[in-house]
Amino acid sequence: MWAGRGESVRQTHEPGYYRSAAYSPLRPWQVRGRQFRSTRRWRRGLDPEEVREFLDQVADDLASVYSALGVSRQEADRIKDALRCWQSEQAERAHAGQR
Repeated sequence: MWAGRGESVRQTHEPGYYRSAAYSPLRPWQVRGRQFRSTRRWRRGLDPEEVREFLDQVADDLASVYSALGVSRQEADRIKDALRCWQSEQAERAHAGQR
């Protein structure tokens, strides 16, 4: 992805994928609040109801993804804590065995 208007480019966590330093991921409220301009009379426009339904679907999908991400992060934190605890116990046992 290229950066425009003098924005710097930085690499994200995924190798080979670049984003603008000003990038921030969409949030469900941003998708739901998105407004589209009206089309001119002589042009064909979009069905506002269809656009709204689509945006609601996208927002719901984003909400699900962010929820799953939150659960995954909590689980990762729980596993890391358990590992730290186990490592501490193992270190204490090894230290007690050396006495």
